[in-house]
Amino acid sequence: MKNPVELFKVLSNETRLDMLKWLKHPMEHFDQPAELLSKSLNERGGICVGDITEKAGLSQSTVSHYLTMMQKVGLVESERHGKWTYYRRNEERIQEVAAFIEKEL
Repeated sequence: MKNPVELFKVLSNETRLDMLKWLKHPMEHFDQPAELLSKSLNERGGICVGDITEKAGLSQSTVSHYLTMMQKVGLVESERHGKWTYYRRNEERIQEVAAFIEKEL
């Protein structure tokens, strides 16, 4: 695994962990109607930064910074639609992390 230290730094924050949990089951944690998302985005999933910011109770800049950190280590993916950016978990990367922990730690 490339740079596990940076990955574990990202995972060492309770709010970032919460964000990953929320993105795992977004329909349970966000009440944004699916029809507001584009068809292709809705099929793959994705939650707007504004909705994550509201749930986290943090500033938009802090939430954006956290999401950028998670994206940098591959835990989340983003897709831009107009002026909105939607985030979803990168399940493949999360499985790689789980396998690394099981094998190496």
